[in-house]
Amino acid sequence: MTNVQSSRATLDKDPHEVASMFDGVARRYDITNTVLSFGQDSLWRRATRRALDLAPGESVLDLAAGTGGSTVELSRSGAWVVATDFSRGMLQAGAGRRVPMVAGDALRLPFRDEVFDAVTISFGLRNVADVDQALAELRRVTRPGGRMVVCEFSAPVVPVLRTAYMEYLMKALPAVARSVSSNPDAYVYLAESIRAWPDQKALGERIAGAGWRDVQWRNLSGGIVALHRAVR
Repeated sequence: MTNVQSSRATLDKDPHEVASMFDGVARRYDITNTVLSFGQDSLWRRATRRALDLAPGESVLDLAAGTGGSTVELSRSGAWVVATDFSRGMLQAGAGRRVPMVAGDALRLPFRDEVFDAVTISFGLRNVADVDQALAELRRVTRPGGRMVVCEFSAPVVPVLRTAYMEYLMKALPAVARSVSSNPDAYVYLAESIRAWPDQKALGERIAGAGWRDVQWRNLSGGIVALHRAVR
């Protein structure tokens, strides 16, 4: 029998493996992210909220919401925000945050067509088995004129920073994870998935290819993270 606590996914991104991996890191997920990002994670959440330009009363889907930390940040706009994730362990770990939570698969979202004013996914798009299908599903549930923001790890734009960042990903990150995470092996997958992820321009092209328009992006933390914004 597989021990969930020591499970890690591979770049094949089998949905059951990925869900099990996130179930295994749920207990210490938030503190681990804060440590590994040197506290930048809160800044990235705020930048995502601002990029969505939410108004009070709007309905928002926060996909791959994990424990709901991003959902709480988005809710500060006065919008109604629902957290959705396919890891039930993550949702359970965030139950105390008292935000609406729905278990759901990014490739088959449990929502009707055109129900959200805005949708967002932070650090989750690279974990789905079919990126194009996930982008199409996000478009399906967004009303015409609605916005999408993808917050995801990307490619540092300064060569020296890029080199240092890749060294950190492959050497220091797993070592740090061993001291704070409930499943350090999962962060080896994290490093591998970031290295394999397309850069800013390539992701923008995929978003446009899924039918989104007015695709733009901007870099955060020197391109370690990028925000891609688009309109339905």
